[in-house]
Amino acid sequence: MASKRDYYEVLGVSRNADETELKKAYRKLALQFHPDRNPGSCEAEEKFKEAAEAYDVLCDSRKRRIYDQYGHQGLEGSGFSGFGGFEDIFSSFGDIFEDFFGFGGGRRSRSRAQRGADLRHDVTLSFLDAAFGVEQEIDVKKAVSCTECSGTGAASGTGIKTCAQCGGTGQVSRSQGFFTVRTPCTQCRGQGQVITTPCSICRGKGKVMDQKTVSVKIPAGVNNGSRLRITGEGEPGSNGGPHGDLYIFIHVQAHEFFERDDTNVICQIPISFVQAALGDTVTIPTLKGDVQLEIPKGTQPGTVFRIRGEGIPSLRNGHRGDQVVQVNVKTPTHLNKKQVALLQEFASLEENKFTSKLKNILKSAPTRAAQ
Repeated sequence: MASKRDYYEVLGVSRNADETELKKAYRKLALQFHPDRNPGSCEAEEKFKEAAEAYDVLCDSRKRRIYDQYGHQGLEGSGFSGFGGFEDIFSSFGDIFEDFFGFGGGRRSRSRAQRGADLRHDVTLSFLDAAFGVEQEIDVKKAVSCTECSGTGAASGTGIKTCAQCGGTGQVSRSQGFFTVRTPCTQCRGQGQVITTPCSICRGKGKVMDQKTVSVKIPAGVNNGSRLRITGEGEPGSNGGPHGDLYIFIHVQAHEFFERDDTNVICQIPISFVQAALGDTVTIPTLKGDVQLEIPKGTQPGTVFRIRGEGIPSLRNGHRGDQVVQVNVKTPTHLNKKQVALLQEFASLEENKFTSKLKNILKSAPTRAAQ
């Protein structure tokens, strides 16, 4: 599948273009590639859809913010999937086409059931909560059905009438030149019905803003950028349509001792040069508690040890990674007289061993004359 073009490139505008510039650029492309002007042209249809999608994102402050920060992938993660076809475009931009051409482009009634909007919520976790999983309660602010009118938008005791102008279809036909299209009815705004007395709580919208507490089970092993979807916890749909979904984006805080590499946990521990030379058993913190690690004699700076199964579980199969331990040999900076004397004696022995070894090497090496 071909990758999507940059939306700013599609409309031919700069990244700081304002609403007026966006609308002007989209008007030009919509007029150029309108399906009624290019009958049977697949290329024109694709460009018409591409321009509509670009405009839909860039003229919406929330979508544009996500796109500027995360690109096409971020929009997909927030639940945006573009337009399914011309009907979606004309239904969404009926008012825009009215402004552009003096008539709309709607090809379906807006009174059909529509899925509710998806929502995004960001959660910050500690390193350990991400490693072991946690259940959290989050507060989500979203539109919900008005309980006063049960989502109808009509005041109690009143009804909803069929629109007299469009006969309940939500659309009216209008022609101009070679264009003959159906537009959303201005009387009922494409709904096909008219509320005679709006609900005093939601003012006829059928929805009100509310805050809901949602319990979220975050699985062990999530990492920065992990995304969870909670089905049906988005905003309610219109005209009986299903609820949207709630997307949880995970952010994991850094740990003062541990670092993460996929499912492995990495840490560094200091040991003295005596421990490195003579060997020792040291206590190592892990995610699940302390363990004993054997440091063999002659361990060199930067040596890496691996503790199997002490890492982070995989989200795919639950297999736990390892803990990787790197040792840093520390050189002492404050020595007393006895320590200095012992080290000097040690250095002298090491020097004698080195001198003797060097002599043996030189003795066994062929001379220039012998060659």
